[in-house]
Amino acid sequence: MRKNIVAGNWKMNTTLQDGQALISEIVNMVQDEVTGSQVEVVVCPPFPFLSAIGKQLPEGGRFHLGAQNCHQKETGAFTGEVSAKMLQSVGAEYVILGHSERRQYFREDDELLSQKLKAALAAGLKPIFCVGESLETREADETFNFISKQLKDGLFHLSNEEFDQVVIAYEPIWAIGTGKTATSAQAQEVHAFIREQIARAYDAEAADNTTILYGGSANAQNARELFSQPDVDGGLIGGASLKSRDFTEIIKSF
Repeated sequence: MRKNIVAGNWKMNTTLQDGQALISEIVNMVQDEVTGSQVEVVVCPPFPFLSAIGKQLPEGGRFHLGAQNCHQKETGAFTGEVSAKMLQSVGAEYVILGHSERRQYFREDDELLSQKLKAALAAGLKPIFCVGESLETREADETFNFISKQLKDGLFHLSNEEFDQVVIAYEPIWAIGTGKTATSAQAQEVHAFIREQIARAYDAEAADNTTILYGGSANAQNARELFSQPDVDGGLIGGASLKSRDFTEIIKSF
Protein backbone atom coordinates (compact mmCIF):
# COMPACT_ATOMS: atom_id res chain seq x y z
CA MET A 1 0.00 0.00 0.00
CA ARG A 2 1.01 3.60 -0.58
CA LYS A 3 3.13 4.97 2.27
CA ASN A 4 4.61 8.27 3.29
CA ILE A 5 8.39 7.79 3.40
CA VAL A 6 11.35 10.04 4.15
CA ALA A 7 14.59 8.33 3.11
CA GLY A 8 18.00 9.71 4.04
CA ASN A 9 20.77 9.02 1.52
CA TRP A 10 24.07 9.67 3.28
CA LYS A 11 26.05 9.05 0.08
CA MET A 12 29.84 8.84 0.71
CA ASN A 13 29.78 10.84 3.93
CA THR A 14 30.56 10.45 7.64
CA THR A 15 32.87 8.13 9.50
CA LEU A 16 31.39 5.26 11.47
CA GLN A 17 31.67 7.22 14.70
CA ASP A 18 30.09 10.36 13.21
CA GLY A 19 27.35 8.27 11.63
CA GLN A 20 26.56 6.58 14.92
CA ALA A 21 26.32 9.95 16.66
CA LEU A 22 24.11 11.28 13.85
CA ILE A 23 21.64 8.40 13.89
CA SER A 24 21.46 8.51 17.68
CA GLU A 25 20.44 12.18 17.50
CA ILE A 26 17.90 11.51 14.73
CA VAL A 27 16.27 8.59 16.53
CA ASN A 28 15.98 10.54 19.79
CA MET A 29 14.57 13.63 18.09
CA VAL A 30 12.03 11.68 16.05
CA GLN A 31 10.89 9.63 19.03
CA ASP A 32 10.47 12.79 21.10
CA GLU A 33 8.89 15.03 18.47
CA VAL A 34 7.06 12.93 15.85
CA THR A 35 3.77 11.56 17.15
CA GLY A 36 0.74 10.27 15.30
CA SER A 37 2.30 10.60 11.85
CA GLN A 38 2.40 7.45 9.73
CA VAL A 39 5.62 8.47 7.97
CA GLU A 40 8.31 5.80 7.65
CA VAL A 41 11.99 6.74 7.92
CA VAL A 42 14.57 4.90 5.81
CA VAL A 43 18.23 5.47 6.68
CA CYS A 44 20.78 4.66 3.94
CA PRO A 45 24.36 4.88 5.27
CA PRO A 46 27.50 3.75 3.40
CA PHE A 47 28.02 -0.02 3.09
CA PRO A 48 30.62 -0.39 5.90
CA PHE A 49 28.26 1.13 8.45
CA LEU A 50 25.06 -0.75 7.62
CA SER A 51 25.21 -3.33 10.38
CA ALA A 52 26.28 -0.89 13.10
CA ILE A 53 23.72 1.76 12.15
CA GLY A 54 21.01 -0.87 11.80
CA LYS A 55 21.58 -2.00 15.39
CA GLN A 56 20.84 1.55 16.56
CA LEU A 57 17.42 1.67 14.88
CA PRO A 58 14.45 0.83 17.14
CA GLU A 59 12.86 -2.47 16.23
CA GLY A 60 9.29 -2.64 15.04
CA GLY A 61 8.85 1.08 14.59
CA ARG A 62 8.99 3.66 11.85
CA PHE A 63 12.75 3.30 11.21
CA HIS A 64 14.10 1.07 8.44
CA LEU A 65 17.59 0.38 7.12
CA GLY A 66 18.43 0.89 3.46
CA ALA A 67 21.50 0.60 1.23
CA GLN A 68 22.66 2.88 -1.56
CA ASN A 69 23.26 0.30 -4.30
CA CYS A 70 23.73 -3.41 -4.99
CA HIS A 71 25.30 -5.66 -7.61
CA GLN A 72 23.12 -7.55 -10.09
CA LYS A 73 24.67 -10.95 -9.30
CA GLU A 74 24.06 -12.96 -6.14
CA THR A 75 27.67 -14.13 -5.74
CA GLY A 76 30.87 -14.23 -7.78
CA ALA A 77 34.31 -12.83 -8.51
CA PHE A 78 33.32 -9.17 -8.42
CA THR A 79 35.91 -7.56 -6.16
CA GLY A 80 34.60 -4.55 -4.29
CA GLU A 81 30.94 -5.20 -5.07
CA VAL A 82 28.07 -5.97 -2.67
CA SER A 83 25.14 -8.26 -3.46
CA ALA A 84 21.51 -7.77 -2.51
CA LYS A 85 21.64 -10.96 -0.45
CA MET A 86 24.54 -9.54 1.57
CA LEU A 87 22.56 -6.38 2.26
CA GLN A 88 19.54 -8.38 3.38
CA SER A 89 21.74 -10.48 5.66
CA VAL A 90 22.83 -7.41 7.67
CA GLY A 91 19.30 -6.12 8.11
CA ALA A 92 18.71 -3.86 5.10
CA GLU A 93 15.09 -3.66 3.95
CA TYR A 94 15.47 -1.11 1.15
CA VAL A 95 18.03 -0.38 -1.56
CA ILE A 96 18.39 2.71 -3.75
CA LEU A 97 18.79 1.84 -7.44
CA GLY A 98 19.36 4.09 -10.43
CA HIS A 99 20.36 7.19 -8.50
CA SER A 100 21.44 9.91 -10.92
CA GLU A 101 24.98 9.78 -9.53
CA ARG A 102 25.19 6.05 -10.28
CA ARG A 103 23.87 6.66 -13.79
CA GLN A 104 26.24 9.56 -14.43
CA TYR A 105 29.48 8.54 -12.75
CA PHE A 106 29.27 4.76 -13.08
CA ARG A 107 27.43 4.60 -16.42
CA GLU A 108 24.58 2.49 -15.08
CA ASP A 109 21.91 2.16 -17.77
CA ASP A 110 18.35 0.89 -17.67
CA GLU A 111 19.32 -2.59 -18.87
CA LEU A 112 21.72 -3.01 -15.95
CA LEU A 113 19.25 -1.48 -13.52
CA SER A 114 16.54 -3.90 -14.60
CA GLN A 115 18.90 -6.73 -13.58
CA LYS A 116 19.64 -5.05 -10.26
CA LEU A 117 15.91 -4.69 -9.60
CA LYS A 118 15.40 -8.41 -10.12
CA ALA A 119 18.32 -9.21 -7.81
CA ALA A 120 17.06 -6.89 -5.08
CA LEU A 121 13.53 -8.28 -5.23
CA ALA A 122 14.80 -11.87 -5.21
CA ALA A 123 16.68 -11.07 -1.99
CA GLY A 124 13.56 -9.62 -0.38
CA LEU A 125 14.65 -5.98 -0.60
CA LYS A 126 12.37 -3.10 -1.53
CA PRO A 127 13.96 -1.03 -4.33
CA ILE A 128 13.80 2.76 -4.34
CA PHE A 129 14.06 3.25 -8.11
CA CYS A 130 15.22 6.70 -9.23
CA VAL A 131 14.25 8.53 -12.40
CA GLY A 132 14.81 12.13 -13.45
CA GLU A 133 15.99 14.54 -16.09
CA SER A 134 18.93 16.89 -16.57
CA LEU A 135 18.59 20.63 -17.03
CA GLU A 136 19.35 20.19 -20.73
CA THR A 137 16.52 17.68 -21.10
CA ARG A 138 14.07 19.90 -19.23
CA GLU A 139 14.96 22.97 -21.26
CA ALA A 140 14.42 20.93 -24.44
CA ASP A 141 10.89 20.08 -23.23
CA GLU A 142 11.80 16.38 -23.21
CA THR A 143 11.19 15.68 -19.51
CA PHE A 144 8.16 13.47 -19.96
CA ASN A 145 9.59 11.51 -22.90
CA PHE A 146 12.83 10.96 -20.99
CA ILE A 147 11.18 9.75 -17.79
CA SER A 148 8.72 7.60 -19.71
CA LYS A 149 11.66 5.79 -21.32
CA GLN A 150 13.42 5.32 -17.97
CA LEU A 151 10.28 3.77 -16.51
CA LYS A 152 9.58 1.56 -19.51
CA ASP A 153 13.15 0.30 -19.99
CA GLY A 154 14.19 0.03 -16.36
CA LEU A 155 11.08 -0.79 -14.38
CA PHE A 156 7.99 -1.83 -16.29
CA HIS A 157 9.29 -5.32 -17.11
CA LEU A 158 8.39 -6.34 -13.54
CA SER A 159 5.34 -8.45 -12.77
CA ASN A 160 2.47 -6.88 -10.84
CA GLU A 161 3.58 -8.69 -7.70
CA GLU A 162 7.17 -7.50 -8.08
CA PHE A 163 6.14 -3.94 -8.89
CA ASP A 164 4.10 -3.80 -5.67
CA GLN A 165 7.39 -3.82 -3.74
CA VAL A 166 8.91 -0.83 -5.56
CA VAL A 167 9.15 2.78 -4.41
CA ILE A 168 9.88 5.39 -7.10
CA ALA A 169 11.92 8.53 -6.51
CA TYR A 170 11.76 11.46 -8.92
CA GLU A 171 15.08 13.30 -9.04
CA PRO A 172 15.25 16.45 -11.14
CA ILE A 173 19.00 16.18 -11.67
CA TRP A 174 19.27 19.93 -12.15
CA ALA A 175 18.12 20.36 -8.54
CA ILE A 176 20.54 17.97 -6.82
CA GLY A 177 23.33 19.67 -4.91
CA THR A 178 22.77 22.91 -6.82
CA GLY A 179 20.62 24.69 -4.28
CA LYS A 180 17.83 24.77 -6.85
CA THR A 181 14.58 22.99 -6.11
CA ALA A 182 11.67 22.18 -8.34
CA THR A 183 8.62 24.16 -7.30
CA SER A 184 5.88 22.16 -5.65
CA ALA A 185 3.85 22.55 -8.86
CA GLN A 186 6.72 21.22 -10.99
CA ALA A 187 7.21 18.27 -8.66
CA GLN A 188 3.48 17.50 -8.62
CA GLU A 189 3.29 17.66 -12.42
CA VAL A 190 6.00 15.03 -12.87
CA HIS A 191 4.75 12.83 -10.01
CA ALA A 192 1.26 12.84 -11.52
CA PHE A 193 2.77 11.91 -14.89
CA ILE A 194 4.67 8.99 -13.33
CA ARG A 195 1.48 7.76 -11.67
CA GLU A 196 -0.32 8.00 -15.00
CA GLN A 197 2.39 5.89 -16.66
CA ILE A 198 2.07 3.26 -13.93
CA ALA A 199 -1.67 3.08 -14.52
CA ARG A 200 -1.06 2.49 -18.21
CA ALA A 201 1.62 -0.14 -17.65
CA TYR A 202 -0.21 -1.94 -14.83
CA ASP A 203 -3.55 -0.62 -13.58
CA ALA A 204 -5.14 2.21 -11.61
CA GLU A 205 -4.85 0.33 -8.32
CA ALA A 206 -1.10 -0.16 -8.77
CA ALA A 207 -0.71 3.52 -9.62
CA ASP A 208 -2.65 4.61 -6.55
CA ASN A 209 -0.71 2.28 -4.26
CA THR A 210 2.79 3.28 -5.45
CA THR A 211 4.83 5.55 -3.21
CA ILE A 212 6.56 8.28 -5.24
CA LEU A 213 9.22 10.34 -3.48
CA TYR A 214 10.70 13.69 -4.46
CA GLY A 215 14.50 13.75 -4.55
CA GLY A 216 15.80 17.15 -5.53
CA SER A 217 17.27 19.26 -2.72
CA ALA A 218 14.27 18.99 -0.41
CA ASN A 219 14.98 20.67 2.89
CA ALA A 220 13.36 21.73 6.17
CA GLN A 221 12.06 24.93 4.58
CA ASN A 222 10.33 23.49 1.50
CA ALA A 223 9.39 19.96 2.57
CA ARG A 224 5.94 20.81 3.94
CA GLU A 225 4.83 22.46 0.71
CA LEU A 226 6.30 19.66 -1.44
CA PHE A 227 4.75 16.91 0.67
CA SER A 228 1.34 18.63 0.57
CA GLN A 229 1.03 17.85 -3.14
CA PRO A 230 -1.40 14.98 -3.81
CA ASP A 231 1.11 12.80 -5.68
CA VAL A 232 4.22 13.53 -3.58
CA ASP A 233 4.48 10.86 -0.90
CA GLY A 234 7.72 11.92 0.75
CA GLY A 235 11.35 12.58 -0.06
CA LEU A 236 14.69 11.01 -0.88
CA ILE A 237 16.90 13.39 1.07
CA GLY A 238 20.61 13.94 0.49
CA GLY A 239 22.51 16.71 2.26
CA ALA A 240 19.78 17.53 4.76
CA SER A 241 19.80 13.91 6.01
CA LEU A 242 23.29 14.56 7.44
CA LYS A 243 21.93 17.20 9.82
CA SER A 244 19.81 15.72 12.58
CA ARG A 245 17.69 18.82 13.17
CA ASP A 246 17.02 19.41 9.46
CA PHE A 247 16.19 15.76 8.81
CA THR A 248 13.84 15.63 11.78
CA GLU A 249 12.06 18.78 10.63
CA ILE A 250 11.56 17.21 7.19
CA ILE A 251 10.05 14.12 8.82
CA LYS A 252 7.78 16.38 10.87
CA SER A 253 6.54 18.03 7.66
CA PHE A 254 3.85 15.35 7.44
